Amino acid sequence: MSAEDAAGDAETRALVKRLARPHPSGGDVVERAALLASGDFAAAMAWIADHGGVAEAMVSGAPRRGLHGPRLSLSGGTEPRTPLRFVLPAGALA
Repeated sequence: MSAEDAAGDAETRALVKRLARPHPSGGDVVERAALLASGDFAAAMAWIADHGGVAEAMVSGAPRRGLHGPRLSLSGGTEPRTPLRFVLPAGALA
């Protein structure tokens, strides 16, 4: 790794560390919206993937019932959703 790559890695680590919060798993979690607002989403996502970060599993919503329930969920909820948070393992930001 060159000095330039190391400096870029350190900047991205500092950005992710600033945006992260503790997660119940013992690691850290970063919101996708915060990463997008930071301005360097691609670099942050690459850093998270390189350091063992994964998209947080999303809980599927309860089936909708009632008069308008079927109309609100015509697709059946099977379309892939964009992850909202990314979880880093414990010690990734240390």
